[in-house]
Amino acid sequence: MTQDTGGALPGAATRTVTSADGTVVSYLTTGCGPPVIVVPGTLETAADFASFAGHLGEDHTVHTIERRGRGLSGPLGSDYGMVKECEDLAAVQSATDATMVFGHSYGGLIALEAARTSSAFVKVAVYEPGVSVQGSIPTGWIAPCQRLLAEGKPLDAFATFSVAAGPREARRMPVWLMKRLLPLFIAADTRAQIFDLLPSSLIEHQVVGWLDNTYAGYRQVQADVLAMHGGKSNLDWVGAALSALAEVLPSIIVQEFPRLDHFGPVERGARKVAAVVRSHFAETVL
Repeated sequence: MTQDTGGALPGAATRTVTSADGTVVSYLTTGCGPPVIVVPGTLETAADFASFAGHLGEDHTVHTIERRGRGLSGPLGSDYGMVKECEDLAAVQSATDATMVFGHSYGGLIALEAARTSSAFVKVAVYEPGVSVQGSIPTGWIAPCQRLLAEGKPLDAFATFSVAAGPREARRMPVWLMKRLLPLFIAADTRAQIFDLLPSSLIEHQVVGWLDNTYAGYRQVQADVLAMHGGKSNLDWVGAALSALAEVLPSIIVQEFPRLDHFGPVERGARKVAAVVRSHFAETVL
């Protein structure tokens, strides 16, 4: 059942559905046209995609999921895993009749997994999806971060994560230096959101590790896939992920944005990425 609970963003309505296990999942709706679902990544909320959804909404009705552990949606739960994420996406898809989905980073992994297990989506667009190939996305930092969070040290935990799993320039830094730099470059409200979502992010990264090297399963994807990446990401795992997807996906187009990094869709590249996604979705037969 879909419930309208008012707008959390200008021009957007917040609605909720109930997932297969009874968990409430909320989503923001904006725009007008054929329905599209947007799936945010780890450390992200639906509000982070307001600009992207606005541009995509020029041609589409955009439903941005507030994934578990965020906003009005329920908690991850003790049995959290990719199955739960796919069930949540399926619930929103059933409520909206969307046949197109966009996912960023971990959200891109969710979109691909959903397309692998369901034929509901005929068009998929992903931006640097979190596909790990032979351990390309590290997970050894998770346990140290969990200990730091348990000790009430979220900045230390985030600095450890940034050095272990960040771009090349970050991985060359000692953790103590990263800890000093993060408050200088990340606004206080953004840090607060990151610290709030870090516990969920660690669990989500565990899921990425569990799915390591399972990309061959994407041979089952029937949808047309657009795989995008930023030329300035400097994340070593992105190239491996795109190569693996190009190897197994029956239908794939790869698009590079030379001036964008990993956060292109939620930062200054929102308009450009949305324009390419709209073009990819334009030929969808409804």
